[in-house]
Amino acid sequence: MAPSNDSAANRGLMGSVARFWTHSYAPDYIGFAALLTAYILIVLLVEPFHRLFSISDLAIAFPHAEVERVPVAMNVVYAALCPLVAVVLVNLATRASFHKHHTTVLGLAIAIVLTSFLTDVVKNTVGRPRPDLLARCKPRAGTPEHRLVDFTVCTETDGHTLHDGWRSFPSGHSSFSFAGLGYTALFLAGQLRIFRDRRDLGRALVCLAPVVGAAMIAMSRCQDYRHDVYDVCTGSLLGSVVAFWSYRRYWPRLSSRECDVPHPAPGSAEEQEREDRRGGWSRVRDEEEGGPVLGRNGAYEMAELGQSRR
Repeated sequence: MAPSNDSAANRGLMGSVARFWTHSYAPDYIGFAALLTAYILIVLLVEPFHRLFSISDLAIAFPHAEVERVPVAMNVVYAALCPLVAVVLVNLATRASFHKHHTTVLGLAIAIVLTSFLTDVVKNTVGRPRPDLLARCKPRAGTPEHRLVDFTVCTETDGHTLHDGWRSFPSGHSSFSFAGLGYTALFLAGQLRIFRDRRDLGRALVCLAPVVGAAMIAMSRCQDYRHDVYDVCTGSLLGSVVAFWSYRRYWPRLSSRECDVPHPAPGSAEEQEREDRRGGWSRVRDEEEGGPVLGRNGAYEMAELGQSRR
């Protein structure tokens, strides 16, 4: 019995959707939109867990800095806008293709948004008091000392100032800066081929500059008494891990002979050609490393390097 026209049309529609899903960056954009939406909702609607504290605890008795060394807006400029400008300028200088521009910016955006989402989830779940909590809380007179109390003893009327006092772990400035500037450092390392050619220290220092900037931002949070070293180190590690994860989704390893070229677009002719040329997973890894590959005569041969090492 021949299938009905409706069934054939449904199969054709589903097939088209499936091909679009697997042959485009649609899953990445949908995931990015979901992460961004979730992050905005957390910022607007979620209050942190309020851990008990003691007004006799000197670890949370530091002054509240009204003027921060790196405000939130400037952190966005330093760790998101500046990296975006930097990677775009590098791609323009090298006359990069649209695909290279696209994957570079998409990887940076995902690193920043995913880091922000994870950071705020942990912040609100842990509810660790900041070093300046007592200055924010302004406990009412008669609050018992040397005892654990809750946030109801606070007299601060500004909700954001008060509740933000329980968002110490991990440091959001640190994770955000290492996500954006860390991704930029990895991108520059790939474009300058510092782990492939290993020719001079100057190029390596250029790639380290964004990391130093991220570290300076992170350390400023201790100077402002917004976080302690534990918060800052954890946030920096979180941002670095997400930056590396996001970078490797679109780019080969930094020791690859093609470290300055992004992975082909999903379902593209270049992707299929690369798979056919390399002959499978085991050979892909060998060629990326520039190591021995199995030749046609059964003997191992050295894979040709894209650029000779000086």
